[in-house]
Amino acid sequence: MENLITYALTVFMSFFAVMNPIANTPIFLGLTVGESSENKKKIAKTASITAFIIVVSFIIAGKYIFELFGLTIPAFKITGGIIIFYIGFQMLMSQKSRMHSNSSEEKNNVAISPLAIPILAGPGTIVAAMNNVTNASYLQVGIIISIFALMIFLTYLAFTYSDIIVKKVGSNLISVIGKLMGLILAIIATGMVIDGINLAFKL
Repeated sequence: MENLITYALTVFMSFFAVMNPIANTPIFLGLTVGESSENKKKIAKTASITAFIIVVSFIIAGKYIFELFGLTIPAFKITGGIIIFYIGFQMLMSQKSRMHSNSSEEKNNVAISPLAIPILAGPGTIVAAMNNVTNASYLQVGIIISIFALMIFLTYLAFTYSDIIVKKVGSNLISVIGKLMGLILAIIATGMVIDGINLAFKL
C-alpha cells in the first residue's frame, strides 16, 4: 500500500511539474483576453478534455507504440529525461519553453491549439506519461490515468478562476512557483537519465 502511495505521489509530481496549472494561468488569460466568463469556461473545458484524450491515448497505447517502433526503455528514459530536463532548465531560468509555446498568432480555436496542444498535452507531458507507464501494471496504469484526470481537473479550475488566482497570488509568486517546478522537473529528469543508464548497462 505504501509503495502505491509513493508511486502515486511520484506520478503526481511529475505531471504537476510539467503542466503546472498555476504557472499556465497567465498564459490562459493572455489567450482569452476580451472573452466573457462563460466563453472562458467553455475554452477551459474544451482544452482540458482534448488534452486528457490525447495523453490518455499515449498512456494506454504506450507499450504498443514501443513495440511498433522498436523502442527500448533505457533509450526512452534517457531521451525523455533530456527533454524534460531542458524544459525544467528553461523554467528555472525564467525562459518560455518552446515545448509549451506556439509562435503562430492566428488560431481558429485557442482551446485546441495552443492551449490543449502543446501547452497542456505537449511533448513534456507525453514523455512524462509514457515514462510512468513503462513496465507499469494494470493497477499502476489506472493510478496514472486517475492522477492525470486530477491534474486536468485542477488545470480546469485554475483556468476557470484565473482572474481571481492572479489577483490573489500575484505575478511574482507565480514566477517563484514556476522556478520551483522547474527545479523539481530537472531533478525528476536527472533520475530518468540515471535509470536509463543503469538499465542500459545493467548496473
